[in-house]
Amino acid sequence: MFGLGPGEMLMALVAILLLFGAKRIPEIAGSFGKGIREFKKNMTDVQKEIEAPDIRPVDRLPSNGDRVERGSDDDRPEPKKLI
Repeated sequence: MFGLGPGEMLMALVAILLLFGAKRIPEIAGSFGKGIREFKKNMTDVQKEIEAPDIRPVDRLPSNGDRVERGSDDDRPEPKKLI
């Protein structure tokens, strides 16, 4: 794993233990696990959305003679502002 031997891995674990303390390490590992689980869940949701086509029934398509009514500019919501 990344060319690290057992000695280097042990040194890294000791450094992490000294930096964060014994009480904080399980909290960090738990939040890291939750983050990975949420990432995987979102990836499978996106994959399912890509694979399953969005098929909506169409009652009737407008022909050339039909007028398509559009809402006025006043009906549109205000765009969200970033910061």
